[in-house]
Amino acid sequence: MIRWFCALIFAASAATAQVSVAPDRTAVKDGWWTLEVEMGLDQITPYRAFTLDAPRRLVIDLQDVDFGDLAPDDILSGDRAAAVRMGPLRPGWSRMVVDLTESLVITEAAMVKVADGADLRIVLATASDEEFSENAGAPPDPGWEVVTNFDPQVAAALAEGEDFVVVIDPGHGGIDPGANQGGIKESDLMLIMAAELAVMLDALDGVEAVLTRNADVFVPLSARLTLARQVGADLFISLHADALEEDEARGASVYTLSEDGGMQAAQRSVERHERGDLLAGVDLNTAEDRVAKALMDLARAETGPAGRRFADALVASMRMQGVGLNVRPRREGQFAVLTAAGFPSVLIEAGFLSNAEDRAVLASPEGRAKIARAVRDTVALMAR
Repeated sequence: MIRWFCALIFAASAATAQVSVAPDRTAVKDGWWTLEVEMGLDQITPYRAFTLDAPRRLVIDLQDVDFGDLAPDDILSGDRAAAVRMGPLRPGWSRMVVDLTESLVITEAAMVKVADGADLRIVLATASDEEFSENAGAPPDPGWEVVTNFDPQVAAALAEGEDFVVVIDPGHGGIDPGANQGGIKESDLMLIMAAELAVMLDALDGVEAVLTRNADVFVPLSARLTLARQVGADLFISLHADALEEDEARGASVYTLSEDGGMQAAQRSVERHERGDLLAGVDLNTAEDRVAKALMDLARAETGPAGRRFADALVASMRMQGVGLNVRPRREGQFAVLTAAGFPSVLIEAGFLSNAEDRAVLASPEGRAKIARAVRDTVALMAR
């Protein structure tokens, strides 16, 4: 039996203005055999709370909530929660995810009006692993994960047109900010870079650029590929910036799909870039089957070799533009966004945000422009 708690009955009366969180009234802390989540808001708002398994986590969705500068380290204490993440999930909704260190089930969830606005209180009690599995799961909500509002008529026109369609995929977004180094969030930086690249590509005759997201919102990996298929993509480019604990690694690299897991560095990068779907409650248990099917399709298509040719040419173009490259600029990995068989695809790691020099380059318009010009020149050759 799946247990979840929803309080959407206020939807008709909830204000459309953003709801603010009060840091001094917000905490994730241990109780007596419990985990307690308390959140102070300036007004009542619709919410839902549920747990998910593999890995164990508590998910709290809130409508019109702005977490502001709320810092996870300031509200987290105790041993039953390992980490807290929060941010926008989709337009109008935000999400908090609490990583659990043991099996806990929700026993209490309530939002009550108080003098300062409203207090949300959620209590989880210790349980067996079997009880946790039985209670884990998201409430049914058709369309909940629909996050892109791309006009279907525009998509159809692009798919049926003669233009060379390049889908630009700014990595991460919303609840999944990606790397965060030196005050720069990967999700924000890649969105800026994607917009700048789109302007350059649109200036080419016969080329049309489409972004998978144009705001700080979460878009599931599968939805990014769905959009690409809808618009009839001729090329898919995913933009990311890497990060390591140490700062020695630097330089840009270009990935194409590998038939195996790739090298250890590639596997680490895949895990880091794709954890956003877990944060958003998307079940990745069938990822291996999806990858296997896509690889079989790729074996019968020309898109795989075309993607590799584009990646090789892009690296050469980056060198000509003076882009700082990694010691191994051409790499392979099993990224989910590279598994579609209907169009060539590459993933660009624009540099390392964990490296001060790379970070400075990517933070500058001219530094990003070198990469964008390299992509533009390579697209121009491919679109002929």
